[in-house]
Amino acid sequence: MWTRSLLLSSAALFSLDWVSAQSSSAAPVPTGVPIQGDYTGPLRPRVHYSPPKGFMNDPNGLFKDNNGTWHLYYQYNPTDVVAGNQHWGHATSPDLYDWTNQPIALFPPNSSTGVFSGSAVVDSNNTSGFFQNTTEGVVAIYTLNTPTKQVQEIAYSYDGGYTFTPYSGNPVIDVGSNQFRDPKVIWYDDHWVMVIAYAAEYVIGIYTSPNLKDWTHASNVSHVGFLGIQYECPNLVKLPVKNSSSDTAEDGWVLTISINPGAPLGGSITQYFPGTFNGTHFNPYDGATRLSNFGKDDYAGQFFYDEPVSIGWASNWEYTNIVPTASEGWRSSMTLPRNNYLVDSGARGYQLVQEIYDVSPVLSNQLNTSNNLVNSTVGNITFNNGVYFDMNITLPSNVTFAATAAINFTVSTSSSRESVRGGYILSSSTPYTIWLDRGQTNGFDSPFFTDKFSESQLRPAKRIQGMIDRSVFEVYVDNGAVVGTMDVYPAEPFTTLSVGSGDLPGGSEISFAAWELKDVWT
Repeated sequence: MWTRSLLLSSAALFSLDWVSAQSSSAAPVPTGVPIQGDYTGPLRPRVHYSPPKGFMNDPNGLFKDNNGTWHLYYQYNPTDVVAGNQHWGHATSPDLYDWTNQPIALFPPNSSTGVFSGSAVVDSNNTSGFFQNTTEGVVAIYTLNTPTKQVQEIAYSYDGGYTFTPYSGNPVIDVGSNQFRDPKVIWYDDHWVMVIAYAAEYVIGIYTSPNLKDWTHASNVSHVGFLGIQYECPNLVKLPVKNSSSDTAEDGWVLTISINPGAPLGGSITQYFPGTFNGTHFNPYDGATRLSNFGKDDYAGQFFYDEPVSIGWASNWEYTNIVPTASEGWRSSMTLPRNNYLVDSGARGYQLVQEIYDVSPVLSNQLNTSNNLVNSTVGNITFNNGVYFDMNITLPSNVTFAATAAINFTVSTSSSRESVRGGYILSSSTPYTIWLDRGQTNGFDSPFFTDKFSESQLRPAKRIQGMIDRSVFEVYVDNGAVVGTMDVYPAEPFTTLSVGSGDLPGGSEISFAAWELKDVWT
């Protein structure tokens, strides 16, 4: 158990501009071979990606190659279990769950610099001139953090994103600032577009380029949403729009901005803004600030290049450097992958929906199924690796719910009496609300490790999906219209799931099923 004084002193030593390019370890970094890791620890997720060893934070440079392989790069300290010594780690997967660790993709040029966040694109038209004989050339665009400033550099790959050569003309953008980072690049009609954070000025800059080398400032998006202490990790992405009120609207645009610290619950969070984009200027549809997650552990999410699929970092800068997974030699995991689209919800405007990406590849034995979960409980569903559950809910319309009407779920340990609880409140006296509680776990304590989270909806939920993956719990309501992600650190492994409902009106129907998670690391 960590003491409060230790946590406070450790947190005070860490700041993210934060991250120093130095590591507290002088260990050499392996080159050309994957780093080996021990994935057997009791807190190691089975299907959420985590690094083989060391410390991981923001996802970077996500893309899908022509062979259908997904590439995940990430901020990586391979020599210590705290942030610093930033490299780009790399992993690949056929399905976004079964990952293979690859050799480190990008290295800092010297011990006083760090390769910070960025993105990657497939330069199929060879606009850069790097790729004379292929349509599969990959270019990484990233921030090089130096002792005096942050500049934007590019590197190119002839082998599909496994090894990179830095461009001899780097940096490609240098504005003389030490708070200018996290370029996200997309293709728009006939040119490249970059969004990038002027972090301390609360400005997202938009740049354009014909060739990824020569960039022109086009416009800014300034002082929108929660400001916090700094803006980070912007994304600009075109997404499908479903059930739109417009006959012509088939796609919409979303700008995401991550902030740290300054989230409503403390620490780091990602916010998003639906709007229009014409190739140089982005304009939000409205003045609302929308959050991507009602939990506390989903930050710096990035979209795969030219795909509506995203993945985020499942942690929070308030406590990420002191969580107990260090005893297993690693820290941090990614969220589940998500398939994204927009919904025109009328008076509330456009909302981002984040569906769990096809989870079937990681489902093992079906543990339980019930077509009659109304006002009853299914308990003692035991599992080893983790569990995924899915509830489909039909409720009668125009009824008054009892004050105690609710759906509940609990994941618990076998002997230490720890638990993670959650549920959905249907009482007519309160909004329809999903809630989570991680306060009954004993493996980690911190004044910043907020234990309870909730979010309300205008209408009752029709579906609730949940997954406990050892030290990560995620819940998705109505196919991802509402998402909650939180890290959990029990002193012993979770082994049992119980699900039930009570005081629901006549005519209600709930079907339920639960599956054991596969262990993709064995």
